Amino acid sequence: MALRVAVQMDPLETIGVAGDSSFALMLGAQARGHQLWHYPVESLTWHDGRITALARPVTVRRAAGDHFTAGEARRIDLAADIDVVLMRQDPPFHLGYISAALLLDRLKGVTLVANDPREVINAPEKMFVLDYARFMPPTLVTRDIAEIRAFQRRHGAVVVKPLHGNGGKAIFRIDADGGNLSALIEVFNQ
Repeated sequence: MALRVAVQMDPLETIGVAGDSSFALMLGAQARGHQLWHYPVESLTWHDGRITALARPVTVRRAAGDHFTAGEARRIDLAADIDVVLMRQDPPFHLGYISAALLLDRLKGVTLVANDPREVINAPEKMFVLDYARFMPPTLVTRDIAEIRAFQRRHGAVVVKPLHGNGGKAIFRIDADGGNLSALIEVFNQ
């Protein structure tokens, strides 16, 4: 049975087809005969109990620079017109992200939403991994500058990254001498 699959994700124009897992899911769904729709999280709307999105039907292919064809955008009802919603937009994890998840959670029992919106809220990826600390290198989560400096002195070269970033952005290696640690702390604390 062919499913109607809506993918809530970043703009298709900006993705890298070689390594984007959402794109791989779309390719897999299409190969199985499912109909694909794409919509940006900003178009998600609740009105009179209906959850809709301004979506385009899409066809995808593994051809960088020519990786999709999209039809005309139209407002679709995520309960009546769609069987599965793939919640795949990248963080930042902010109130807009949480609001979108809470809207999609209202589809429970009518339309399958994967990833489960409540669990996305409850388990942000960089905090969820703390449950598996025994498998991790020494790790520190803090905004306390003294703690950061002490951690760096204790461990030498360290990697600093924001909790709410994505796609490898704003990740820095601090050498054992701590040379640019002060500048990075200033940037991160903004």
